[in-house]
Amino acid sequence: MNDGQKTATSQPARSPEENWSVLMAKAQQGDAAGYRRLLQSVTPYLRALAHRFGLSGADLEDAVQDVLLTVHSIRHTYDPARPFAPWLTAVARHRLLDRLRRRVRQTGRETELTEAHETFAAVETNHPELAGEAARLQAAIASLPEGQRRAVEMLKLKEMSLKEAAQATGQSETALKVSVHRAIKRLRGLLGGA
Repeated sequence: MNDGQKTATSQPARSPEENWSVLMAKAQQGDAAGYRRLLQSVTPYLRALAHRFGLSGADLEDAVQDVLLTVHSIRHTYDPARPFAPWLTAVARHRLLDRLRRRVRQTGRETELTEAHETFAAVETNHPELAGEAARLQAAIASLPEGQRRAVEMLKLKEMSLKEAAQATGQSETALKVSVHRAIKRLRGLLGGA
């Protein structure tokens, strides 16, 4: 063996935590490349820690990003004379616990949706027994004279104002009121007074 090989093999390998301390100290001195390597190196550790806290999927990744952002914003508080791993772990635990507390608070206020909570715009989807009634009403509206049918569609179904309907049809507002009144009276007769 030559002397070059002895020095390369005689130096003990540093633990990742020692490297993290060195990289963080360099980052505090403005070494951007060292800071990037530090963040890349600690990310798998943070993922494993978040997984131990019961997080998974997108929630786990969001938590890791949250911890990394916190580390970035408080990196000036790290003391290079002390080990980095305990400092990182403390920061991560605080952020992960905050996330879990927030989740517990949110789920405590949430109610699981059941079929009773479902609401749709169409009446027949909420009350299937009324589907036949809706079909009867549509058929009755279709049987109205043209002027009455258009007045009902515009004023009652499309909820247009009298002024808008009058402009669209060319009829006066009074004529539209009369048409709707007559149409409703006729629909009541066709549907049996319902």
